[in-house]
Amino acid sequence: MTLPRRFPLLLGAAMLAAISAGPVLAEPPVIVLINPNSNTEATKSMADLARGVAGDRAVIVERTNEGVPALLTTPEDMENAAKGVAAIGQQAAKEPGVAAVIVAAFSDPGLDALRESVTGIGLYGIGEAAFHEAARDGRPFSIVTVTPDPGLIESFRLRAEALGYGSQYRGVTVTPGDPKELVKDPAALDAALTDAVRQAVAEKQVAAIIMGGGPLSAPALRIQDKVGVPLVVAVSAATAAALSDLAAGK
Repeated sequence: MTLPRRFPLLLGAAMLAAISAGPVLAEPPVIVLINPNSNTEATKSMADLARGVAGDRAVIVERTNEGVPALLTTPEDMENAAKGVAAIGQQAAKEPGVAAVIVAAFSDPGLDALRESVTGIGLYGIGEAAFHEAARDGRPFSIVTVTPDPGLIESFRLRAEALGYGSQYRGVTVTPGDPKELVKDPAALDAALTDAVRQAVAEKQVAAIIMGGGPLSAPALRIQDKVGVPLVVAVSAATAAALSDLAAGK
């Protein structure tokens, strides 16, 4: 078979185009952030915070739970929210490109159910990640939160014990007033959290403080310069943990 004279020219052009195009870059992994409460503004705030941590290393996709309160303040709220979180996470795990799921409420509702039902992707809770970060290097730590429910506060102690940080854990300081009203006023929330952090430092002699709740992540960044200890931002801690594991191929 005789090839057309122009064939070498076409072949050369095709090779040059392939070389110029360079290697095909892989798409960044997708991390799905689930807000267990129904507050879409809080979802966006937490997702934007995660995006700031992730940069171009991952795509953050946000999901909001439905049929639950806009702020989860009791163990019953957490239990009810867990069902929706598990369903959202199970669906997300089936979607193309999803490499990790973050449960973005401090008590990690639905995380255990996801770990029992989902494999092949990373599963993270912002509460668990915050405990790991706060307890790093053996430092004593406590929690500041807006939710005064005794059952919820006891669950924090149990979580610290379960994770092996019981000897470092110094308890909880709670802001005064109705938490549902407080979170509606950013200035009042910042002031109340600042006072609570300073109280915790003075009374509990801690070297780090966890801001106990996904919606407290943005306020923590705003008040960090006003207080004398590192504030562990739970959403940031979970996002960093997910990125670290993805980079390590876990």
